[in-house]
Amino acid sequence: MRRRAAPREEDADVKYMIMLYGSQQDYDVMAGRPSEKPAMSPEDVAKMHEYMGEFHQKLAESGELVDAQGLTAPVHARRVRLKGGVPVVTDGPYAETQEVLVGYTVVDVVGVDRAIEIASGLVNPAADGEYVDVRPIVDGIEELSL
Repeated sequence: MRRRAAPREEDADVKYMIMLYGSQQDYDVMAGRPSEKPAMSPEDVAKMHEYMGEFHQKLAESGELVDAQGLTAPVHARRVRLKGGVPVVTDGPYAETQEVLVGYTVVDVVGVDRAIEIASGLVNPAADGEYVDVRPIVDGIEELSL
């Protein structure tokens, strides 16, 4: 069954989560370990961090930033499932081609168009096919409809 956010007033602020994806291979490249992709230099990693810092600082200054965090490499992840009511834990790393959530930015903006505009600044224009997802955040059960 699909749930959708209930309609909101057009001029009301809405929180959106912008989700960034990557793989263990991407973390390896940032750590300077080559793979199918060339290793990033420390200078390239510093430039990336500087860009992200400035990007989020502008959102903070505009009052639109709620939160933004990066996540550790997938090698540190644990997947928890239940089998017969018993937790079964799988350690990372996951296959290099499997995308995982690597970070997120939560913004509080007027409308999805602004959220998409912000999200476009988080997609690397040099990485063909890279994407981020934008999803509204519900504030309560009353915003869900079945």
